[in-house]
Amino acid sequence: MKRYDFLISYDIADPKRLRKIAKHIERKALRIQYSVYVLYDATKEELARLLEEILKIANEEQDDIRVYKISHYGIKMGSAVDLQNPYDFF
Repeated sequence: MKRYDFLISYDIADPKRLRKIAKHIERKALRIQYSVYVLYDATKEELARLLEEILKIANEEQDDIRVYKISHYGIKMGSAVDLQNPYDFF
């Protein structure tokens, strides 16, 4: 099973939602800045589960969650909302 590294960042409008989303991400990923995390060595299924959890909390119209796949070839970018089917990301 292939594993990847991902950069996850967000801009959450509501402080209460921000805290909930941050707690979900911090369970799986390492915070490297205030709203930026690295999810190391994860499968696409693990990323899908994490996105599913945080998208239930996020407000699609007010919040912005981004996921960047990190590889030795560069970074592939996409919005978490666009990644509701994370298999399109690979």
